[in-house]
Amino acid sequence: MKIHFIAIGGSAMHNLALALADKGYEVTGSDDVIFEPSKGRLAAKGILPAEFGWFPNKIHSELDAVILGMHAKADNPELIRAQELGVPMYSYPEFLYEQSKDKTRVVIGGSHGKTTITSMILHVLQYCNIEVDYMVGAQLEGFDRMVHLTTTNDFIVLEGDEYLSSAIDRRPKFHLYQPNIALLSGIAWDHINVFPTFEGYVEQFKIFVDGIVKGGSITYNVEDKTLKAVVESSENTIRKFPYETPEYKVEDGLTLLDTPEGEMPIEIFGKHNLNNLAGAKWICQQMGVDEADFYEAIASFKGASKRMEKIAERGSTVVFKDFAHSPSKVRATTSAVKEQYPDKRLLACLELHTYSSLNAEFLKEYEGALDEADQAVVFYSPDAVRIKGLEEVTESQIRDAFKNQDLKVYTDPSAFQRFLFGKNLDDTALLLMSSGNYGGLDFDQLK
Repeated sequence: MKIHFIAIGGSAMHNLALALADKGYEVTGSDDVIFEPSKGRLAAKGILPAEFGWFPNKIHSELDAVILGMHAKADNPELIRAQELGVPMYSYPEFLYEQSKDKTRVVIGGSHGKTTITSMILHVLQYCNIEVDYMVGAQLEGFDRMVHLTTTNDFIVLEGDEYLSSAIDRRPKFHLYQPNIALLSGIAWDHINVFPTFEGYVEQFKIFVDGIVKGGSITYNVEDKTLKAVVESSENTIRKFPYETPEYKVEDGLTLLDTPEGEMPIEIFGKHNLNNLAGAKWICQQMGVDEADFYEAIASFKGASKRMEKIAERGSTVVFKDFAHSPSKVRATTSAVKEQYPDKRLLACLELHTYSSLNAEFLKEYEGALDEADQAVVFYSPDAVRIKGLEEVTESQIRDAFKNQDLKVYTDPSAFQRFLFGKNLDDTALLLMSSGNYGGLDFDQLK
């Protein structure tokens, strides 16, 4: 097959391109800019575009398919040419469904934890030598790519994102996968630029549950009241498996999980991660993994990239980096580090970086999210607010939203770095939460 990618350089898109090239497909692509590591990985496979930009002449009638990335706009010249020629066109999730429609599709969704749960499942399956296809939203230790596709594997494990599929397909990605086995970890309002009301956001999860293949299953976090109501009110003829946080305790900085064989030390920590583990266990068991084998395998799971990632530990100081940015994730991550290191001072630094987090109306959702920290800091860029076309956000608005008048707020990257590197971090757990880099912070300087 001949496949062309419009916006090939994205994290998800380039991984799919590599997977299809490995499968023997003839892959081409375009993008206006491609950064590392995508650039180097595409070059090593011989599918890096010779020059950046959009070239309608790359689109021709002999193509079997064009895959459209989220980065591409509706007026993209290559997209318009493909529409004129009638070349079959797919969004990223549409094409993944086409590649997996004859497989058992396992879809992991939810506002939080889906990357971690998917990663846990893949770790356990690899440990147990069970071959599956997959798509996950983070680079995993022991895996070459984030996407793997074959013609032989029976299962495919898909991380189910609720964001839009493409510039011309406004359906949430996870609506397109039609799962046989599904999991939802929780519902916490997000992506307000697309779903301006909480009710509209929740509706997407109702559609997802109702779209599970008849006779399939939904595994769901029963501790989330909104999710519980969504699942239990669905009239879809599927099996419903609730899960909850298992028993555990923390001793001397080590988390011990309660199992049928007794207490077992594990690498990950935090109530939310133990909750994720319980969901992953249910899914693995539905895929043929014995409970005892699951526990043996999960003991060595260290976490997904950028999720509670320990980047430094020296003396009495420990430093974690986490992708957390939404209110529920910030609250859970901050609480987890405090619980794991109760004798250390917790310095929690949050960058407000996404459209939702920089929205003046949405800010109130962060109330209390940093309360577990001994000292809390928020960084944001006024330029980012302007670029996103949002109303100006003031420092006092942020303090009021978090209900924390002791909150330190920085808008200048240099001032934030002077604060951070000027701190005495003895007996401190430093937590850096961001999907960005605080205006140019070199995380290696903290190692």
